[in-house]
Amino acid sequence: MTERAPLSRKLSAIAESATLKVDAKAKALQAAGRPVISYAAGEPDFATPQFIVDAAAEALHDPANFRYTPAAGLPVLREAIAAKTLRDSGLEVSPAQIIVTNGGKQAVYQAFQAVVNPGDEVLLPAPYWTTYPEAIALADGIPVEVFAGADQDYKVTVEQLEAARTEKTTVLVFVSPSNPTGSVYTPEETRAIGEWALEHGIWVVSDEIYQNLVYEGARAVSIVEAVPALAGQTILVNGVAKTYAMTGWRVGWMVGPADAIKVAGNLQSHLSSNVNNIAQRAALAALTGPQTEAEDMRQAFDRRRRLIVSELSKIPGVEVPNPLGAFYAYPDVRGLLGREWHGKTVSTTLELADLILDEAEVAVVPGEAFGPSGYLRLSYALGDDALLEGVQRLQRLFG
Repeated sequence: MTERAPLSRKLSAIAESATLKVDAKAKALQAAGRPVISYAAGEPDFATPQFIVDAAAEALHDPANFRYTPAAGLPVLREAIAAKTLRDSGLEVSPAQIIVTNGGKQAVYQAFQAVVNPGDEVLLPAPYWTTYPEAIALADGIPVEVFAGADQDYKVTVEQLEAARTEKTTVLVFVSPSNPTGSVYTPEETRAIGEWALEHGIWVVSDEIYQNLVYEGARAVSIVEAVPALAGQTILVNGVAKTYAMTGWRVGWMVGPADAIKVAGNLQSHLSSNVNNIAQRAALAALTGPQTEAEDMRQAFDRRRRLIVSELSKIPGVEVPNPLGAFYAYPDVRGLLGREWHGKTVSTTLELADLILDEAEVAVVPGEAFGPSGYLRLSYALGDDALLEGVQRLQRLFG
C-alpha cells in the first residue's frame, strides 16, 4: 500500500496560539478544583451590554437574517464602521472600502494575504501579538522582528525600522495601543513612522482594536490621521471585541484602499462568506448605541491598570513601564532570571511562568510568546479581587 501523502507543510509549521494555550491550561486547572488565577486571556470579564444583547434577540425575529447576505458585510453595518473610522481614526472612507470579518483575527489574516507576496519581508515591532508572525508566514512572508525594550517603553523608532529595511521590505505592522505591552505611540512618534513608510512605499497594517481603551488623557492617534497621504497604502484592522466585551460574538473589520479591499473581499467570498448576521446586528447596536457602558468598562480597566502597576512594582527585580492603553501590563522580569526560587533555578520566562503556575497557582504568559525572553504579559481584564490576590501571590513568591 502506498504511504499516505503528507499534511500541509505550511500549516504544520504554524504554532498554536500561546495565549490561548496558557488560558486553556489555566481553565483546565480551575475545572479540576485548583484555585488558579489567570492573567492569560485578553478578554474583558464584563458582560456584553444588555442593549447589544437585546438588539441580537430582536434580530432573531427577522427572517432576513437567516439568509445569505453580502460577503463583505451588512451595508448598514459597513456604514456605521465608516462613521466610526472617521470619528476615531480621522479617515473618511466609503462602505465599499470595508469588509466585516469573523473577529479581528480574520481581518489580520486577510490583510497580510492581500499585501504580502512570497518572500516579502514584513517589519514586525516586538514585543508583538503572538498571531502576527504566523499570519505573515501563512501569506508566505518573512517576519523581521524589530525589538524595543522597556527602556524605550516598548516603542520602536524610525532609526530602528530603517536599519531593518531591505529591498525586500514591503509591509510594516503598526499597533497602538499595543498588545502585549499596552504602550501608546505619541502623535509625533506615529507621524514620524508614517512619513517614513510613505517615503519608502511600504504598506502599513495598523491594528486599532484597542484604540478606545486609553488612559491618563492619552489618545491613540491613527497613523492615517497623522499622515493622511498614507491612506492609499494602509489597512486598518479593528472590531468590537475589546471595547464592548464582545470577544465571543466574532465581529471585526478591515478598512483600506479599494484595490486591497477588492482582493481581500474575493478571498472572503471563498473563505467564509458573510459573518453571522445576528452578530452583525449586535455590532451595529454597539457602534451606534449609547457608549456609557463602554466608558464604564474603560474606567474600570484604568483603575485596575493603576493597581497592577503599583503592586507589581513592589517586587524586587521587576520593572513595569506604565501602560497607557489596552488592558495589559508587560513587566521586565529579567531581574528574576538566573536565580533560584523555591529550589528551582529559572533561566527563561518560559521556566518562570511554569514556576509561577506551580508554586503560586497564577497563570501568566511568558515573553517568548511575543518576542524575546525576559518579560511576562499579565492581562488586567479580570475581577478586582482576583487581580489583587494574584499579584500578592507573586509578591509572596518572590519576596
